[in-house]
Amino acid sequence: MGKLLKALVVILPWSLKRFMLRKLYGYDIHPTAHIGLAWIFPRKLKMAAGSRFYSLSVAIHLDYIELGENSSIGRGCWITGLGTGDSQYFKHQTDRKSELIMSDNSHFTKNHHIDCTNTIKIGRMVTIAGYQSQFLSHSINVIENIQDSAPIEIGDFAFVGTNVVVLGGAKLPAYSVLGAKSLLNKAFTEEYKLYGGVPAKMIADMPKDAKYFNRTDGFVY
Repeated sequence: MGKLLKALVVILPWSLKRFMLRKLYGYDIHPTAHIGLAWIFPRKLKMAAGSRFYSLSVAIHLDYIELGENSSIGRGCWITGLGTGDSQYFKHQTDRKSELIMSDNSHFTKNHHIDCTNTIKIGRMVTIAGYQSQFLSHSINVIENIQDSAPIEIGDFAFVGTNVVVLGGAKLPAYSVLGAKSLLNKAFTEEYKLYGGVPAKMIADMPKDAKYFNRTDGFVY
């Protein structure tokens, strides 16, 4: 009955869908936020003013999703995880949280896979561009022969190119660019840099006066 009820909620007109999501699941959804024809059912959900899930996206098996003001998840994105207490595989990580937290004016475009077995944080004014990027916060630790996970962080005003892979423990600093088809597998700290390659490394400096880093509108026209 639970899946049938969710299926009904998904196809309702938005005003009624928002009412049902708040009433049945306790979600905190601003009146100006919106969810299209999408299967969005984490344990907890908070959507700020102007935030949006586009149609054909899926978000399941997470503890928490938070979308800041005017942030969005594009069409056909798959967001999944493994909620706290849902598996024996991560009992050694007592502080693990399965969550996606997006700050204001940040955007995933279309057809990305976002594995939130551990926390993924997206800063302000971030663009996850293009298609088919993978954010994978968990993997097998071959040394210890266990499932393991680590958080991922993308800093403010960062730009992530198309078809990249970002692994658990990785960090892209604020005001930085990750080139297309790169593999980000470590935590970098230097801002205003271009990172790229497999695995990614620092390639070049980025100008501090670049208009992307100084814009006031999250969407690039």
